[in-house]
Amino acid sequence: MSDKSEQQRLSVFKTYKLYVGGKFPRSESGRVYEVTDSKGKWLANAPQSSRKDARDAVVAARKAFGGWAGATAYNRGQVLYRVAEMLEGRRAQFVHEVADAEGLSKSRAAEQVEATIDRWVWYAGWTDKIAQVVGGGNPVAGPYFNLSSPEPTGVVAVLAPQESSFLGLVSVLAPVIATGNTAVVIASESSPLPALSLGEVLATSDVPGGVVNVLSGRTAEIAAPLASHQDVNAIDLAGADEVLAKELEIAAADNLKRVLRPQPVDDWTATPGIDRLTAFLETKTVWHPTGSLGASGSAY
Repeated sequence: MSDKSEQQRLSVFKTYKLYVGGKFPRSESGRVYEVTDSKGKWLANAPQSSRKDARDAVVAARKAFGGWAGATAYNRGQVLYRVAEMLEGRRAQFVHEVADAEGLSKSRAAEQVEATIDRWVWYAGWTDKIAQVVGGGNPVAGPYFNLSSPEPTGVVAVLAPQESSFLGLVSVLAPVIATGNTAVVIASESSPLPALSLGEVLATSDVPGGVVNVLSGRTAEIAAPLASHQDVNAIDLAGADEVLAKELEIAAADNLKRVLRPQPVDDWTATPGIDRLTAFLETKTVWHPTGSLGASGSAY
């Protein structure tokens, strides 16, 4: 009897959705597009985001920015570590999705997923240390304290790498939010499923809604309104080709966005350094007069 019921059971196909403002909307346009594996086999229909979806994501990211930037660096580190814990618990799912997305064997996909989880932990550890590396006291000629400290840039649009659907995605996203920015992410156009599943992990972790917003669809179509959006402060062009990157850089110049140009990466598993942590930080410098102590005129 049980064998018969198992034979009659129908698989439950997953409906992938966007992740915007802590919720899972379908695309405002109602459009989807087919996602296939490396051999052309159909995997799922992914939402094809519209310009309206991009604008909604920016609104959500701006709304979340104040609270996220105002959290202590130590707290952000705890939140990022919680994401790594959640990824560890769903490791098997991501191994399956990465294997399909990138045409890897299960063992190679497992290595990619493990490196991705380790990358989250690595950036979680940097949240309360980066200020000591790039900030500090400055020696000045005069009776002043002169202190420099890093602050987040704001809302950052991130074009995820096209060829590395999960490890590459996390490698460009994690440093953005680790330093207090909020992000609007455009997933890999051909392999968006790991990114959309990451949204589910973020929703069930401690990351406040709107800190990360994940869009899928045609990269050029979604990136254009983000590059020209007046409320986007910076853009990472990691997933843009040379022609698209040039167009977006020109559009971004209209409101003086900070632009991180595409950089070739031979091995996403290599230790990334702190370049992406500092790419979207501003430096605030404060001058404060010192007072004199006693007749000697010594200052504190």
